[in-house]
Amino acid sequence: MQLSIACSHHVHGLAPVHSHTNLAQTTIPLKRAFSVLTQTKSNSRITLTCNSQPQPLLNLCTPKPPTRIFSSNVRCGISSNMYGGNEVRSVREWLVLAGEFLSMAFPLWVSIGCVLGLMKPNCFNWVTPKVTIRGLNIIMLGMGMTLTLDDLRGALAMPKQVLYGFVLQYSVMPLSGFLISTLLNLAPHFAAGLILIGCSPGGTASNIITYLSRGNVALSVIMTTASTLTATIMTPFLTATLAGKYVAVDASGLLISTLQVVLFPVLAGAFLNQFFKPFVKLVSPLMPPIAVTTVAILCGNSIAQSSSAILVCGGQVILATFLLHASGFFFGYIFGRLLGLDVSSSRTISTQVGMKNSVLGIVLATKHFGDPLTAVPGAVSIVFQSIIGSILAGIWRDSMPVFN
Repeated sequence: MQLSIACSHHVHGLAPVHSHTNLAQTTIPLKRAFSVLTQTKSNSRITLTCNSQPQPLLNLCTPKPPTRIFSSNVRCGISSNMYGGNEVRSVREWLVLAGEFLSMAFPLWVSIGCVLGLMKPNCFNWVTPKVTIRGLNIIMLGMGMTLTLDDLRGALAMPKQVLYGFVLQYSVMPLSGFLISTLLNLAPHFAAGLILIGCSPGGTASNIITYLSRGNVALSVIMTTASTLTATIMTPFLTATLAGKYVAVDASGLLISTLQVVLFPVLAGAFLNQFFKPFVKLVSPLMPPIAVTTVAILCGNSIAQSSSAILVCGGQVILATFLLHASGFFFGYIFGRLLGLDVSSSRTISTQVGMKNSVLGIVLATKHFGDPLTAVPGAVSIVFQSIIGSILAGIWRDSMPVFN
């Protein structure tokens, strides 16, 4: 079998195949037993000859006859990735890979933090409320650094999907939290914590799950941004309305805290991304590992503060938290389809509804509710939503169709 490739002035066309004489041949042995590959060079053409069993040459494209052939140096190479054999990754590229690895194993690190908090609660004695708030500030700042003006333009391009997603985010999960708390007759502190998680905005991890499940990533980013920015109003209002029967809720305090730990850092990150791009490019590889580490520490600390009570009555909280997120994923997808959205957008809305910013719930519960048990559903929530989201991403990634 002989394959001839000719370079011409035309971008999409190939020159006709001709036989060549008086050309030097170079034989390159391959690693595996695929015979040998013979490369013949000229100023205008390269002929690759493979001594193997003859096969018919498929005419995959109809070449355009060139009007003029230019000679140039041609560099051929085969690589499994973007790096050549002699190229070395930079420190920044290694940091990006480390961040991706930590993000993909996110449920594992959170689970380790929770187990450590349950078995060795003294390990988290150094985590003060101020450390908790600063940790969430860093996470929200990193999220803001990913936002651009194009995200706002994208919201205008898909108003129906954004509106439906917003309504489902702040209706399905808050009502599910209230109903589950009532049906299971949860203790007041657990019920308030569960409802607070349901009323929280979408979590940044939902964007990763949307990408893995072949969903609409642009819609996911827009929904996360919209729910986060409006959380300053929606989270205090819905929590006070639905959880007020269980515990006293300081709605104004929740509003101020949400502004401090969510809105201001996100806007600051977006400002940096808009006007200080070199700085953002420098620090952005550090944000994923910092965020994952911070979340694992905050979850472990929430468990550590109430480890003895969790060992006694933790089963009910685990069941309630699982039902909360399962209902969010399920009804988010079902309602999306019933509203006439395509499969890709419905998967995105399902992920956004089912995955919440539970770290925000932990911080608000710790700061504004007297009983530390109120923060426990938030810690359990992070584990369950990550596991359910990862399972769905694996199922949806291999299923078709995606866009109809």
